[in-house]
Order: sequence, then structure tokens, then C-alpha cells
Amino acid sequence: MSASVLASCLWVLAATATAMLPMRHQMVPGLALLVSAPVLMVWLALSVGWWMGVLGLLAFLSMFRRPLGALVGWLLRRGGWA
Repeated sequence: MSASVLASCLWVLAATATAMLPMRHQMVPGLALLVSAPVLMVWLALSVGWWMGVLGLLAFLSMFRRPLGALVGWLLRRGGWA
């Protein structure tokens, strides 16, 4: 098993553990997971193949759909996309 696949599995376990925390304790580890995910997906795509990067992206979007939706809504209300 390559290091990128192992790191991806550990990321999923960390995300699952973070989801089990009370909401007030999820912010810091959730932000760390949110920031580290793109780097991990690019590493995974480069070491295993682009299709694995796409699967990682789909898993990431599935797990973080609400926080990402809130972030997009906040940016649209602020006019951050202009």
C-alpha cells in the first residue's frame, strides 16, 4: 500500500472521529481536515492515478457538503466571488 493511500485512510478515520465530537469541538479539527484534503487528493492522484483522485474528491465533497455549502453561501452573500 502506498503512503498516499495510507494517509488517505488515516484522513477518513480522522474525519469520522471528528464527526463524532460535539459541534463546538469540531471546528479546529474540521478546519485542519478541510485544508489538508486538497493536498492529499493531489498526492493521491499523482501516486495512484487520476481516477483515485476523483474518487477522493467525491468522498471529500460527500463528507463536507454542509460546511462547503455554508462557505459558498457566506462568500456569495459577501460578494467574495467578484
